[in-house]
Amino acid sequence: MYAAGGYYYPDKDVHSLRDEMQAYLDLGYSVLKMKIGGVGLSQDLRRIDAVLKLLKTPDQLAVDANGRFNLATALAYASALEPYNLRWFEEASDPLDYKLQATLCEAYSPPMATGENLFSVQDARNLIRYAGLRPDRDVLQFDCALSYGLVEYLRILEMLQDHGWSPTRCIPHGGHQMSLNIASGLGLGGNESYPGIFQPFGGFADGFPVQNSYVKLPEIPGIGFEAKSELYGVMSKLAKN
Repeated sequence: MYAAGGYYYPDKDVHSLRDEMQAYLDLGYSVLKMKIGGVGLSQDLRRIDAVLKLLKTPDQLAVDANGRFNLATALAYASALEPYNLRWFEEASDPLDYKLQATLCEAYSPPMATGENLFSVQDARNLIRYAGLRPDRDVLQFDCALSYGLVEYLRILEMLQDHGWSPTRCIPHGGHQMSLNIASGLGLGGNESYPGIFQPFGGFADGFPVQNSYVKLPEIPGIGFEAKSELYGVMSKLAKN
């Protein structure tokens, strides 16, 4: 599991960012992800430097641009980020701009990540064919709970295998019990987590703390909503209406 955060807020400075990331470490996460691209490059580098001071190694930190960069900006960030050797550089550009992604992969050697906004096997196949991604290091983030159903996600995994990709290179979005169960059941490489937000849906079963970025699953059938009391209360009320 990795903890995703580092969002921009008007009154949030570097000290607040450090406090947020330290709180995730205190919860048991050892892999973190933060947003970039909401301020200029020099300021983002200061933010990254501040978080790295909390960590033992740079590969404990991933960064996510949420698809906002054009080619020139993406290349500038890539050049500045490469010496850090971060865990990954995520979604630098429009998710359908495969040419830009391919150019970026040629310029940037460390791992990259993308795919959260692609939901069909056709789009996933085009990403693999044309975006220059590398199966030995890059991360695919197709959301297993949103990809037009579990059957479509299984088709995506079959396509990836045909193109030489391991399921362990898939680390889907969705910091909730449904994605966690799917990721575990299909042998994927991990899952995202949003500690403390998107409640009551975000987070995992009660009584299963994160330890060194790993979490256990409850031994109950199905999605596992019943093991998350706050969410179960909401779902029970909806079922009665």
